[in-house]
Amino acid sequence: MYLPRSLLSTLYLHLQRTHHPLSPPVLILVALEPDALCGCRILTRLLKRDYIPHKIQPIAGYGDLEKAGRNVIRPMMESQGGSGGVVVCLGVGGLVDLGGLLGIDAEGDESSYGGVEVWVIDARRPWNLGNVFGGIPVLPPVEEDGELINQTHLGVDGGKIQRGYKPNKGGIIVFDDGDIEEELDAERDAYLALVDMPEVEENEDDSDGSETESEDEEAIPTDSRPGQKRKSWSDRDGEDESSDDDDRPRQRRRSNSSSPIPDSPSRPPKRGLMSISGPSAVASSASRSVSPTPAQPPRQPSARTLRRRLLKLRRKNESVLQAYYSLGASYSEPISSMMYSLASELGREDNDLLWMTIVGVTSMELYGRSTVGVAISTQKSSSPSSGWMGTRGSRIRQLLRDEVRRLNPPELSDSGYSSNRSLLPENNGIIPTTARSPTDTSIRLSPEPKFLLIRHWSLYDSMLHSPYLSARLHIWSDVGRKRLNKLLARMGISLVQCKQSYTHMDMELKRGLRSQLLKYSDMYGLDDLVPAADTDGKDRGGMKEGWGFVRSWGWRATLSAQDVGVVVGAILEVGKKAVASLENGGYDRREAKETTDEDGTLEGEEWVGRFWAAYDALENIEDLKAALPTAQHLHRAILRTGTSIIEKRQIRHLRAFRMCVVKDGPDVALFTHPAALTKLALWIGEAIAEQERESKGKLGHGGRGTPLVVAGLNDSRGVYVVVGTGGGGGGSMGFGDRGAAKEKKEKREAKLKAKELKHKNKELIREQKREARRAAAGDDADEEDDETESEASESDSSEDDGDEDDEKEHVKGFGRNKFGNAFQEVVEETNARVRIDSFEHCVVEVKKEDLAGFLESLSMKAVVG
Repeated sequence: MYLPRSLLSTLYLHLQRTHHPLSPPVLILVALEPDALCGCRILTRLLKRDYIPHKIQPIAGYGDLEKAGRNVIRPMMESQGGSGGVVVCLGVGGLVDLGGLLGIDAEGDESSYGGVEVWVIDARRPWNLGNVFGGIPVLPPVEEDGELINQTHLGVDGGKIQRGYKPNKGGIIVFDDGDIEEELDAERDAYLALVDMPEVEENEDDSDGSETESEDEEAIPTDSRPGQKRKSWSDRDGEDESSDDDDRPRQRRRSNSSSPIPDSPSRPPKRGLMSISGPSAVASSASRSVSPTPAQPPRQPSARTLRRRLLKLRRKNESVLQAYYSLGASYSEPISSMMYSLASELGREDNDLLWMTIVGVTSMELYGRSTVGVAISTQKSSSPSSGWMGTRGSRIRQLLRDEVRRLNPPELSDSGYSSNRSLLPENNGIIPTTARSPTDTSIRLSPEPKFLLIRHWSLYDSMLHSPYLSARLHIWSDVGRKRLNKLLARMGISLVQCKQSYTHMDMELKRGLRSQLLKYSDMYGLDDLVPAADTDGKDRGGMKEGWGFVRSWGWRATLSAQDVGVVVGAILEVGKKAVASLENGGYDRREAKETTDEDGTLEGEEWVGRFWAAYDALENIEDLKAALPTAQHLHRAILRTGTSIIEKRQIRHLRAFRMCVVKDGPDVALFTHPAALTKLALWIGEAIAEQERESKGKLGHGGRGTPLVVAGLNDSRGVYVVVGTGGGGGGSMGFGDRGAAKEKKEKREAKLKAKELKHKNKELIREQKREARRAAAGDDADEEDDETESEASESDSSEDDGDEDDEKEHVKGFGRNKFGNAFQEVVEETNARVRIDSFEHCVVEVKKEDLAGFLESLSMKAVVG
């Protein structure tokens, strides 16, 4: 089931009304990433205010999720002696069949879900359609006139929750950010049609249709299902590949299906079809009714014809779902933004919740998460459809800027700041580094340049470690370093000044920094280095596109949202233990020695421990400041490792992507964490894209940039962590730009209306021809007529679909990251020992000995849409 955006607060308000002291606590499952962490902070703040008990459980991957289902969620079920309850999934499980993975859905069983209601809030796409349009508990049939009638859920229509919905029965509920209702009409119709379709076994004796059926089977991959956890190497050793279905998140398939389309975790009522037996049941769903004539009643098609029609109809619907899953990975609205929308509907907005939202939204860009999956940005940020999330990202950022202005009005005091706003440093292009007063905790807009941790580093180090500057100035080479020094010299900043802490730099240099950057940025191709500003220094309700967000904690600290996102991410990826080892110039090797387990269980437990450190740091400024050295250490390692890889020419260009391997050097242990390795891959990807642009004048792969695969050695476990990043492109295309998609939808509807008259005319001509054949050939023409009608209908349908496909070809899925699909295909085709446990499906673990064969097979796959 899915909850439309217009009813976002409905379930929470019901929880608030029905909660009492004996109610079970709300269980919150949280992914180990900054956006989910910020969303969790917002939700727990709401629950605390309403005195609703809750408990948080960090989830490192699918293995942890399955374990939580077995040990925590199943005992909550009424059939297991529990009392039901609510489970909230933040960033976990959106891509897999949650009912099957958690073990709370026994298909067709009235005891399914047992009063456990699972809320799913996730930014990853594609959705598992079984969660979106299924996930409905089975109600016991009622007897009426001596017959058992299946009950239907009040308030649920086609998987969509209506205002009359009554919770407490359990089920899976996906929170829609608007995309499901506006973009998945075809997928919903296909899914519901498959659920309602009668069970029909394929008959190989159908000589007329066997060839067509076999071709259709080949056209639909049998095991390219997204959201599945592949069998780990420990289970694959000594076992056949075909047994790996037991060790992955399941997406159920119908028993009569030739392709693995995910089925509903709990099938809705059959809408009366299952109560009809014999050929008439098939005819009611698959045949086209023909108006009887007084002279001769129409003949019913044969069972064989109906079976073939039904199989073709089923394959057509399955192909719609398979096409959706094959689009590739993408990201939609962040979790923290959805949680802030919930707080806004409840009237609970404040600066603390707004700041959590801003940090969560900003962190998405740090990890390259966009409408084309994990990828670098290959377009200028001045373009309305570029950067993180394209047009939708711009709208969300503008809404956040409006909220900052609303919740942080100018102070009504006699201070110079309020009497003359033009004196504010940020309105004069100066980066604010201090609070306005000892009690100042406000959020401000700031013209942040694309430097890294500038308030906590020297200007030189901040520029040196900026991924944006590194790519465009070629920082990895001696020529690039000299170019950076020359830029600073042109700006009139000496190396002595720029290498001391930025907060202690000469005030005149800081005041003129912005103007100098604007003056020389075009000369060095740094068009987007500094955001635009109001010419007169005053904010007259301008858009302030590209401006960042800054918050102060009195005199203790002033940090930007990007600073907080970088630090929290470093805590999750490196850990607080590493801080103590920085004085020794390296990563804490004791941590690595503790995690020598084969399947990564201890490593996952260590990551969960880091989660709590990051959770506390989000609301404790002293913890954030203490973790700053960790963030600086991680980004120094990214610069060192990336520079070494490029200088030593370790990047290989394979058929479908470029690749490199990180297996030696002082920082190898840092990149055993997938998120840290992803940041390194994005840094290298930016450099490759800039090299392509300079050498060829354009990006490869049709302007989308060349995809990149980076493998990092985890020597203690004998595996490589492999991450695949896209080259960017796509901008606001696909599901990210709701406005463009809505316009496309309107055009499609206009075309369909225009074709309806054409179809009616064709149907009239067919009817006349059919009557003429019947009169001439008698009964023998009956089956031939049915075949002709079916073929003509399919021809018309393919004609229509072809027109629509031509229109969508350059929009849906363009430039998306398809590494997740490619990884799964390679696993099915080879004997490589691979473990897919990360919620980010473009991240896998491969046994050390199998990496070469894995990459060779991967090079033959389509990795970007």
